[in-house]
Amino acid sequence: MNTWQENQLQALQSIQSEQQFFQTLLSFSKELGFDYCAYGLRMPIPVNQPKTVMLNNYPTAWQAQYQAKDYLAVDPTVHHAMRSLMPVIWTDELFSPAGELWEEARSHGLRYGWAQAIHDFHGTAGMLTLARSDEPISATELSAKTFKMAWLTQVAHAGLSRCLAPKLMPEIHVKLSNREISVLRWTADGKTASDIASILRITERTVNFHINNVVTKLNAANKTAAAVKAALLGLL
Repeated sequence: MNTWQENQLQALQSIQSEQQFFQTLLSFSKELGFDYCAYGLRMPIPVNQPKTVMLNNYPTAWQAQYQAKDYLAVDPTVHHAMRSLMPVIWTDELFSPAGELWEEARSHGLRYGWAQAIHDFHGTAGMLTLARSDEPISATELSAKTFKMAWLTQVAHAGLSRCLAPKLMPEIHVKLSNREISVLRWTADGKTASDIASILRITERTVNFHINNVVTKLNAANKTAAAVKAALLGLL
């Protein structure tokens, strides 16, 4: 591990506050030549309206505009992040489906940027964005800094997930027994309690006991919701 990585880890590993963590992350991004830094974190649950958190030092007026016009729903970098882990450079072509967003972002000084997504085994997705007002990102710069920016994405996700996930998704710390996992897997496959009892050679009452335990642990409405939530959290 080189000195640059060691300095990052030493600076970030003991931080418990997401705001303090982000400020340290911002200082690293400035070392890489970017004035702006943003990190978005998206929980896998609830399924219909997943909880999201966005931390950035973008101009206040742009933050307000982005939220007021719900640009999150049409942001091409966000759409890319949900489909790919490959980094992406801001271009006119990338933002062509969201021309108004792109025009307004540039009017606030957000002209050149780089973004990369990351997904973890808990189903949490994140995206680091580094941006600046002047000087396009050249191929030479990209070649020289790609490793560091990718590493920063990993560090950002690990640290901010550690700070935020337990608050937004307390189910992340749920532990299921081997039997509960077995029962829930068969439930997810559409098997009834009677079917599962026959498959696992236990009583139907025992199956229901385990299902009720899981529903309670995951704070789910019913066994179907519990199965979905467990799958999204990587518990199955």
